[in-house]
Amino acid sequence: MSEAPLHPYLREFLDHLRLERGVAKATLDAYRRDIRQHLDFLREQKIAFPQEVMCGEFDEYLEHLRSSGLRATSMARKISALRKFYQYLLGEGYISEDPSRLARTFASPKRFKGALPEEEILRLIAATEQEGDSALRLRDQAMIELLYATGLRVSELLSLRPGDMNFQYGFLRALGKGSKERLVPFHEQAARKVQVYLEQARPELCRRQEADTLFVNRNGKPLSRMGFWKILRKYALAAGITAELSPHIVRHSFATHLLEHGVDLRILQEMLGHASISTTEIYTHLDERRIQDLHRRYHPRNRRK
Repeated sequence: MSEAPLHPYLREFLDHLRLERGVAKATLDAYRRDIRQHLDFLREQKIAFPQEVMCGEFDEYLEHLRSSGLRATSMARKISALRKFYQYLLGEGYISEDPSRLARTFASPKRFKGALPEEEILRLIAATEQEGDSALRLRDQAMIELLYATGLRVSELLSLRPGDMNFQYGFLRALGKGSKERLVPFHEQAARKVQVYLEQARPELCRRQEADTLFVNRNGKPLSRMGFWKILRKYALAAGITAELSPHIVRHSFATHLLEHGVDLRILQEMLGHASISTTEIYTHLDERRIQDLHRRYHPRNRRK
């Protein structure tokens, strides 16, 4: 079976490297493989390239690579190729922002600093309460509260159906990577906001067209990833959050905050839907002051003072 044709932007980038930079054939082949793998992932996830690829989507791809067990050196090579590709697209005016600009290197794969402080997440949630009681505002509040309550991937959040929510027991059913189902708990505050949305807002939004998904746009159709990203950015600006924010960073924040409050790493792995515990370990980046405090509190010799 013949290989699918190259994306025009990738073909142009490779020609640029070959004709203007004199890059060797072996290096070009490596660039082609690494970038095509990235583009294939975007297509499988129904992320339109390049217009829907932002920092969160790029970070999601890196998590996909990381969960496949790649070594840090291989991760670093792939990130380098993708950075050069997106920098070329930015320079040519094909994109307005480089989605790889915040990607960290993987020389030390178990370090991670992509989470927002708890105070900023709480400001983000509070920002959804500052407008009127419109259907869209109630939807936005339910989505953002539920995202932080569960740490779902954005694709999992937007594919939820009303029947996936079990309010009696406080669990939802998420369909993760590889169509694997898992149960994820959510707290009472998230439950209340989702129930208010279901009772007061969703029927109004679905007057013209009934959608199967839990969260819908103003026309009653399934909400897109791009639509949710714009909603998140709107409330981030209202909350005075200047750091880059995406659904994936909210997911990172969920994981980081749970670990900081003592949740077991294996439990967190189950909630996040990670196939490997090594993927979850990127969140074990407690600062030195907290480590010292835990040591003082729990080491037997310290406790005998």
